[in-house]
Amino acid sequence: MHSIRDHLPVSIIIANYNYARFLSRAIDSALDQDYAKVEVIVVDDASTDGSAEVIASYGGRIKARLREENGGHAAAFNTGFAASRGAIVLFLDADDYLYPAAVSELLAQWSDDTAQMQFRLHLVDEDLRVKDIFPPPEVPFDSGDVTPQLARRARYQTTVTSGLAFARSALDVIMPVPEAEFRQGADGYLVTLAPLYGKVTSLEACLGAYRMHGSNHSVFAEKLGQRARWRVEHDFHRLHALNEQAADVGLSVSPKANLRDPVHLEERLASLCVDGGRHPVAADSRLGLAAHGAVASMQMNVSLRRRAMLAAWFVSVGLLPRRMAQAVLSWKLVASSRPAFLTRISRTIRHAMG
Repeated sequence: MHSIRDHLPVSIIIANYNYARFLSRAIDSALDQDYAKVEVIVVDDASTDGSAEVIASYGGRIKARLREENGGHAAAFNTGFAASRGAIVLFLDADDYLYPAAVSELLAQWSDDTAQMQFRLHLVDEDLRVKDIFPPPEVPFDSGDVTPQLARRARYQTTVTSGLAFARSALDVIMPVPEAEFRQGADGYLVTLAPLYGKVTSLEACLGAYRMHGSNHSVFAEKLGQRARWRVEHDFHRLHALNEQAADVGLSVSPKANLRDPVHLEERLASLCVDGGRHPVAADSRLGLAAHGAVASMQMNVSLRRRAMLAAWFVSVGLLPRRMAQAVLSWKLVASSRPAFLTRISRTIRHAMG
């Protein structure tokens, strides 16, 4: 007997900007799904490389939307969503790709009250060699009704763009994504607001690949302060959007939500420590942020050992001399900056705590 889910139309929206060298792999992965009712929409955000030619080569097999002006992540999402018709929508970054059974596997677990589904991804290098899993298996996803986590700390454990699928019913309420505030990181807006309109379902299987390379927005190790400052401001934009939307569903969000979120506090400490002159919160102090971080760490949904280690990390960054604190920050937030012995220790601890 076939489930009603076997007949749901699915849209895969590929957002591209100057990723011509990766784009075919992403498009092919969407077209090669073993589920029949998939439409593939490719949005090019005014690329200056050969992306337009790559897109044209697919002819009528895809819906192509070529933007005349570069608008960023949110603009590409909005353009693609406006062209889509699927009851379930996936946003796929053009440098990532899905495995052939991705859509059929998520449909097998989809339920009527699902607003968002999330799954793990293989972390691969430019040669498609699997290096790891993202998020790491020892970090449990948050599932079901995650509004308590959103209300308390404005975050829950989720993943990146290419590991997400959304119910159109939820997106219809929260789209379009504000384009100025979410020029980068539009997925942060979606994962913050979609769970207000249904449950989050998490799959442990890796249904695609998240490609790491030198031009990822998330990879600019030499600009740690810039990255941290952007992430802090991005969190403020997410919290603002959450506050605006939460009122519509009767949810009260803590005014101290960011100060209860270890992820936010890591980046806020990095911004203050590395580039204090441009830090966006003038009243912040290292010791104050570290104290908030230590308390927040002990309330995470991970093993006691992992919570204790993160709390100790916060305390050390708060108390060490600034130069040493900067090194400790960098070692945690930018893997490539770690001395080899620390990398080995980190792997050993990770496996022991997994």
